[in-house]
Amino acid sequence: MIIFGTDGWRGVIARDFTFENLQLVALATANYVKRIEDKNPAVVIGYDTRFMSKEFAEETSKILASKGIVVHITEEISSTPQVSFHTKQKGATLGIVITASHNPPIYNGYKVKGSFGGPAYPEQIAEIEKELEKIVAKPPKVSLKPMDFYISSRAIRPFDAKESYLRYIRKKIDLEAITNSGLKIVYDPMYGAGICTMNRLLPNVHEIHGGYNPAFGEIGHPEPIPPNLLPLMDLMKLGQYSVGIATDGDADRLGAVDHLGGFVDSHRIFMLLLKYLYEDKRKRGAVVKTVSLTSMVDMYCQKVGLKLHETPVGFKHTAKLMNEQKILIGGEESGGLGTIIHIPERDGIFNGLLLLEMMTMRKKSLKELCDELDTEFGTHRFLRRDVTVTEAQKKAILLACKRKPTKIGRFNVSSINTRDGYKFQLETGWLLIRASGTEPLIRFYSEAESLSKVNEILDEGMKLH
Repeated sequence: MIIFGTDGWRGVIARDFTFENLQLVALATANYVKRIEDKNPAVVIGYDTRFMSKEFAEETSKILASKGIVVHITEEISSTPQVSFHTKQKGATLGIVITASHNPPIYNGYKVKGSFGGPAYPEQIAEIEKELEKIVAKPPKVSLKPMDFYISSRAIRPFDAKESYLRYIRKKIDLEAITNSGLKIVYDPMYGAGICTMNRLLPNVHEIHGGYNPAFGEIGHPEPIPPNLLPLMDLMKLGQYSVGIATDGDADRLGAVDHLGGFVDSHRIFMLLLKYLYEDKRKRGAVVKTVSLTSMVDMYCQKVGLKLHETPVGFKHTAKLMNEQKILIGGEESGGLGTIIHIPERDGIFNGLLLLEMMTMRKKSLKELCDELDTEFGTHRFLRRDVTVTEAQKKAILLACKRKPTKIGRFNVSSINTRDGYKFQLETGWLLIRASGTEPLIRFYSEAESLSKVNEILDEGMKLH
């Protein structure tokens, strides 16, 4: 089964994500590229730190090159934002990243990027899936030459993806001010594609988990959420550092830890950057949030008169709006967001630097900035639980939601939003239940005025079936 989910195709290495299946997806991509760009088709390809990612990227490159498509492949490990950046810079038809992002190490994946420098539109993915159906029905024989042959003939062109990306960031972020601020920064790339990047921008950053480890070492799961950030949080509790920044497996998502070791979730990061762009940088535009993002966004947009779009989960919906309209900031609960001052793509490193710039300019700690959010909007606390389920369990849970319960435990349901899954608006917050688009999971999300109430709502939500 080859299925494109919320953010590309992902599968378990050797079981689903095989060279045979990869060839089918690459051929489908090649056919789509040739169909929409018959004169000078070109594709940018990059890969993360996962097991066999480089080999999978080279196999994809050879297939595209064999079909007459010029391939620009990154010389080394590259983040998803770097591939998106170069897809736009080089005027390529598409970008491809071999990555499973934040998934556990047994997974690998295949992300597709649009020529505009962000996730391919859902309509583009649908066209690739149509090509894939034709190929799966009658798989062609694939005969490829060695990598060196395609490189010597300039059909495949290796390039340095990092240096020009770093030059671009240096123009966008006041790195000198951050360096001179006295902030003592810890960066945790979680053994992912952000390794060897932040220290080239800020020389005094202390980096942890910066080696090459496809199993992701003690972390095990490169998603910047509290269970996986315990080493960073413990380090921050020693009191020697001002702030901790973490990025996920392909460095497009951001997590943060304050100087006391407290985790700062993506909702508060989104709110801080929204306020910084609007209030300090005086940028203007509409705001995009997924259905799973904090209601603080709604409150702020109403307060200052900003237009707000709400989308299903998946940054591809945000990117489409960013490419079509003037969008100040757009993002999702999972730690990914894009801004008007960057490409229409999530970028954990860029957004982490923007957060550091805000701390520098406002001369406040991350905790002080977060405390100000509580003062302005009231306390908002959030948790997400991911539960592994069978197909039968998933259907039972979603069917229970479809019956439109009027109460979740002791909480009355005032309305139900079905934009993506089922979001139950309660008198004291909300509960969202939806199936993951990339893993065999049901995700339970909740926001309320205290963590105890959030946990109670989640406990009650998990009883639905």
